[in-house]
Amino acid sequence: MSGDYNDLKRRMDGAIAAFKQDLASLRTGRASSNLLDAVHVQAYGSAMPINQVATISVPEPRMISVSVWDKSMVGAVDRAIRESNLGFNPIVDGTNLRIPLPELNEQRRKELVKISHGYAENARVAARHVRRDGMDYLKKAEKDGDISEDDHRKESDRVQKLTDETITAIDRMLSEKEAEIMQV
Repeated sequence: MSGDYNDLKRRMDGAIAAFKQDLASLRTGRASSNLLDAVHVQAYGSAMPINQVATISVPEPRMISVSVWDKSMVGAVDRAIRESNLGFNPIVDGTNLRIPLPELNEQRRKELVKISHGYAENARVAARHVRRDGMDYLKKAEKDGDISEDDHRKESDRVQKLTDETITAIDRMLSEKEAEIMQV
């Protein structure tokens, strides 16, 4: 089971990593280049992530700067940011776009907390799916006679402990993000 346990651990870590990435894309009042990760630009006949057509930087806490490499792409990048439903209004300055971040109001903060709770629930569900796969494997192994009933019980406890640790980590990250969002 050790090889399969390592696979389960890797998949649980993957659920946590995906959750971290989801949380990084949430706006908390401080500028972060991760806020634009979800933006795709129509460029050269296909939709490309914004970081493949521009350099994103954070020159000050409430400002994101986007430096577009190809002058002809400035309009497409501006349009993509405006249509991304992030609530940003870029200011075009040659091949640079400056994106000031407005203060978050109380209602928007509460919406962001709800969104972060949804991300956390998705991560918990992913962890439970991994647990289910591990338990199914153990049941099959016991049925096939590959492991004993005692080994099945011991490994089941190990899988459950891994799941509990993963969900605890997800909950801890959620509460930290929630505090960050609600901080004025």
